[in-house]
Amino acid sequence: MSSDMIAPGADDDTTRAGTTTLSHGMTAAGAAAKASVAGVAAVPGVSKPDPILTVDHVIRRFGGMTAVDVGHLEVQRGIITALIGPNGAGKTTFFNLITGFDKPSSAPRLIGGPKAGEAAKSTFNGRDVGNTGATKVAKMGMVRTFQLTKALSKLTVIENMRLGAKDQPGENLFVSVLKPLWVKRELEITAKAEELLARFKLLDKKDDMAGSLSGGQKKLLEMARALMSDPVMIMLDEPMAGVNPALTQSLLGHIQSLRDEGMTVLFVEHDMNMVRHISDWVVVMAEGKVVAEGPASTVMNDPAVIDAYLGAHHNTDLGDDSLLTDEVAEELAAEVQNEALTEGETKA
Repeated sequence: MSSDMIAPGADDDTTRAGTTTLSHGMTAAGAAAKASVAGVAAVPGVSKPDPILTVDHVIRRFGGMTAVDVGHLEVQRGIITALIGPNGAGKTTFFNLITGFDKPSSAPRLIGGPKAGEAAKSTFNGRDVGNTGATKVAKMGMVRTFQLTKALSKLTVIENMRLGAKDQPGENLFVSVLKPLWVKRELEITAKAEELLARFKLLDKKDDMAGSLSGGQKKLLEMARALMSDPVMIMLDEPMAGVNPALTQSLLGHIQSLRDEGMTVLFVEHDMNMVRHISDWVVVMAEGKVVAEGPASTVMNDPAVIDAYLGAHHNTDLGDDSLLTDEVAEELAAEVQNEALTEGETKA
């Protein structure tokens, strides 16, 4: 039995491993997270009681194609928010834009930029991050993982972990030559890294090369490394992609524990069972836009969401004669006639 769940039917609240668990199996932190958005309307762009991240007018174009066009979105503090949508919806591009790995086409410029009030604006924890690079965004407490893991294969697992820590005096060229000035900090970082590796069940792999890990273990390593910087918000891009089913439950537990410790989680995922299981709020993107948001139970039944995944005519009988309008009939007749003429010319 996991440390944060208790058997159904228990009468009293229970505390295990520092986590209070309610009698119905949900942690107290999980219940509080759901309660924080319980009264929020399930409409795109709705305001949240305590948003940690707010984005406005974020547009990204590649040539003539608009990949992202988000007018307004808020992410509630201290909950697990899922960002879902069909392939090509713009989810990863949106991640890149708000974490500083890419710049919006609608970003303000001195000359030729968008009109006042229409320029892209992003705030995190009350601070403007619209024109902030990825390194500074991470130092502010918003870190991310990637759809394709970025573990450094030719370094050991523990070396990968050390790279994620902040405030490393040894990174200074002049300080690095004097070991007494940085060795104490490195010991602290190593101790923290080992603690996280133990939590993610990777401690026995600490001296292995990161490239030797399985796909699921690399996902765990990347998540653990992200926590080395003590983030306020963590963004996970398809954390379950390519993961062995045996590790799926472990990853789910780790994501929930991050929320239970007070962290805000925003993740992209295609596994709808996972989204239903752990998300407190769901945001749906299609063709670059936010088309729906709300609790999972509400969003999954939203016609806009069903259309985005399955098409607007997913419930239509393709043999329905009512679809055969005069215009359609004329087009079909013309196609048949052209095919007949082509065949006749070929035989001739």
